[in-house]
Amino acid sequence: MVSGPSLPPRLMQAALRAEEAAVAAGLSFFEVVFEMLDAADVNAVAAYGGFPTRYPSWRFGMEYERLSRGYDWGLSKIYELVINHDPTIAYLVRSNSVMEQKLVMAHVFGHADFFRNNAWFKVTDRRMLERFDEHARRVNEHTARLGADRVETFLDRALSLEPLMDPHAPLARSRTAMARQGSGRLSNSLAERSRRELGRLMGDGDPDRGPEAQVEVAGGRPTFDIVRFLLRHADLEPWERDVLGIVSAEAEYFMPQRMTKIINEGWASFWHSRLLTEGLLDASEVVEFADCHSGATQTAPGQLNPYKLGIDLFRHAERQGMDLFRLRAVHNDVSFVDAVLDEEFVRCSSLFVMGRTDRRGGRKIGTRDPAQVKESLLQSLSWGGQPRIRLSSVDDGRLLLEHLHDGRDLKLDEAGEMLRTIETLWKRGVELRTEEKGDGRRLICRGGELQLLSTGNGPVPGALPAAEGERESA
Repeated sequence: MVSGPSLPPRLMQAALRAEEAAVAAGLSFFEVVFEMLDAADVNAVAAYGGFPTRYPSWRFGMEYERLSRGYDWGLSKIYELVINHDPTIAYLVRSNSVMEQKLVMAHVFGHADFFRNNAWFKVTDRRMLERFDEHARRVNEHTARLGADRVETFLDRALSLEPLMDPHAPLARSRTAMARQGSGRLSNSLAERSRRELGRLMGDGDPDRGPEAQVEVAGGRPTFDIVRFLLRHADLEPWERDVLGIVSAEAEYFMPQRMTKIINEGWASFWHSRLLTEGLLDASEVVEFADCHSGATQTAPGQLNPYKLGIDLFRHAERQGMDLFRLRAVHNDVSFVDAVLDEEFVRCSSLFVMGRTDRRGGRKIGTRDPAQVKESLLQSLSWGGQPRIRLSSVDDGRLLLEHLHDGRDLKLDEAGEMLRTIETLWKRGVELRTEEKGDGRRLICRGGELQLLSTGNGPVPGALPAAEGERESA
């Protein structure tokens, strides 16, 4: 069912036709609600992640400035914004042409189908509008009682730790909850198979670890869910624990989007292309559609366009006789690329791995070998593009973190700031072990002071960020 109280009759009719075509093609979704907004308003909503009632943060303001400047300077344009919700909410830009609105609506139905049926989204909260509103109310209450500076400072620290969360955790907790209820369905469910597939690709040694093992590192099991560990075990004031819990819950809601950018956009692009070219377009709109579609899927040399890669992978999978609906139900970006991308696709798509920068600052093609291209792409997509850092143990109150190095070094200055933030919440020492250019490194934070050592405990030359007080006095 489609609704759109702000849509003019012509666009409402187009929405109903698009819905009918999508259902006939086999797509299924919750009710879709279309809202028409001006471009500036869409940018504002997008800056808040699609939820304009979220708590205030300078980060959202910076994102709005970035989106607005991109639009004003003609560098970027938001055609639509779709929210994973029941009902699914889609914001349309008032200034789009009728053809663009048709394309966007068909694209929206692709996203709506993906949100409802993909394993990674099945465990998300479908009523987050109410949750975000409640979160904002609580943050505002803390701010009114404690002052804006104190709450915003802690909130900013909590938001900076969002990458230190386990993307497996929501599926794992759902699996454990179903097991406790005596249901055996999850072991054969799409969610479970997807989680196991990602665990295999990432080299996880224990695909059956449960949420208790993930957060109870003191019991001897490492955890990637460092934020959840701090939430349970750090010495926080009640309001701090509440704010950190809000950040954690909202980050978990957005996490599947980070893990499914290629397959999600590819699925929506595949269906907007098919639905429009098989009946939704008027003859007079074909050229405009081709121009708009090619603009969205064009790729600059050396860059990756998720719309282009995603739609090409689905078209390749269709030619190979694969079940497209099962692909969109089971996979995230990593497992989707692993399942579909093959030597033929690499050669036909002219994919390659960039080589290192030469002395003049130029870049050149490193290799076109299909196996290396696939390995490089999977590596860049793993863990949602974030480094894999786990809490390995707690030693006499000190947190010991481990970076699972995959060939890409950490930026040690940024890692140092991260350790300072963790120490502020934990209130005891923190150590991170990693590699730099093949050599072992220990990054230690005590009392806000950073120290960089080799694994042999020798000092390592190089600048690390000074503590806040030292930066102010410098």
